[in-house]
Amino acid sequence: MTKAVIDDLMARQSAIRARLDAFLRLPSVSADPGFAEGMGAARDFLLDWLRGISLSDVRLLDGGGEPAVYAAWEGAPGRPTLLVYGHYDVQPPAPLAAWRTDPFEPVEKDGRLYARGASDVKGSTTIAIEAVAAFLRVTGGCPVNVKFFLEGEEETGSPSLRELVRRHGDLLGADAMISADGGRASETIPTINVGARGIAGLELALRSAGKELHSGRYGGAVRNALHEMARMVASLHDAEGRIAVPGFLEAVPALTPKQRTDTAAFPLDEATFCGEVGAAAFGEPGYTLRERLTLRPAIDVNGMWGGYTGAGSKTVIPDEAFAKITVRLVPGQDPERAVALVAEHLARHCPPGVSLRITPKSGNSPASSLAENHPLLRAGSAVLERLMGRPPVPVRLGATVPVTALFQELLGIDTLMFGFNLPDEDVHAPNEFFHLESIPLGLRAWAMLLTELGGMAEADFAPFRRSVRGGPA
Repeated sequence: MTKAVIDDLMARQSAIRARLDAFLRLPSVSADPGFAEGMGAARDFLLDWLRGISLSDVRLLDGGGEPAVYAAWEGAPGRPTLLVYGHYDVQPPAPLAAWRTDPFEPVEKDGRLYARGASDVKGSTTIAIEAVAAFLRVTGGCPVNVKFFLEGEEETGSPSLRELVRRHGDLLGADAMISADGGRASETIPTINVGARGIAGLELALRSAGKELHSGRYGGAVRNALHEMARMVASLHDAEGRIAVPGFLEAVPALTPKQRTDTAAFPLDEATFCGEVGAAAFGEPGYTLRERLTLRPAIDVNGMWGGYTGAGSKTVIPDEAFAKITVRLVPGQDPERAVALVAEHLARHCPPGVSLRITPKSGNSPASSLAENHPLLRAGSAVLERLMGRPPVPVRLGATVPVTALFQELLGIDTLMFGFNLPDEDVHAPNEFFHLESIPLGLRAWAMLLTELGGMAEADFAPFRRSVRGGPA
């Protein structure tokens, strides 16, 4: 059965590529209201697509923000029910001048498909949909029960996802989830994702005076808002790169021998890694580069501004300064607690006579993990070993896929991230692309994975289901 499905998928490469190109042409940018028409067009495109492959209950799920697209096939009694996750929204294309092609007109060059969203994550979402469609077309059914959940706010931190699940949680009930988001770590070494870092954030607004001041009349006599902001954010780390926020690392567990062995099996050369992006190496001593990226937390300033930034010179002392900070979290850390510790540290470093307003960001997400003996991990590892000739190396993502932790909390289900994008594909940057060879590889892998999971029963997933309060079900 699987061979017939894969043969069908391989024979339909041109049609699959045409569908992906049409999907990529839709400018579905969730962060910018100016792209509302593109967001709506992407939803309509998906609704038509899912209806066309004979799925049922195709509809939009509203949580107060950008709706998600839902569809189901539930014709495999006794077999597991899997949510299949993807997202149809993409990052803004700016800066447009840095693109070598139109970001919303897919262009093939040297085995790469250039377009905004090609890698993140319309390419892998297309693979997932086409794999299910092939089973329905060739065999009249799917090895497992499937519920598609295609989100429209992933690129803005999934702000209404919690409310969406509150309203539609019964519809989303499943044994586990497979995500098309969260890709491969290597083109040549098989890897399988076993978790991701979490994220939290805060914004700072500092005021040092009642108005901008002339730097000739006041320079050397009063505090400068930008100077004070720079000192405060610099205090978050010591000179060697360690996080210097008291209590922040207390909840972070020590690395286990297995974690260190797994990361050592897939090393990163620090000079090459940094050289590829023209950056200088820096980070917490005592840990390898991959350990720092995936198993240790991080605090980063994403933006800092104030004073005069226009052309020419304006000799002022800024009265206000602003900054945005994100925190990447590892298992054991609570997002709210982490933000509170950072806020307390910054407040302690705010000098007398200077006011500081700290606003925690919404959409915080804890780290997520997949148990070593989870059926999803067993199935995915078996498929990748057969497909690539060697057992996959377990890896964690340094980035965050908010839906994984949130669905653990609210639906009690775990997620296997089974996307096929690669680290070099300029995700979120100009000239984003998708390696075209990933399409046939991903189609084979998804067809094999659905078959592998179809050999399991609902009962195999029961020990791993969680209560919505976070404990074992």
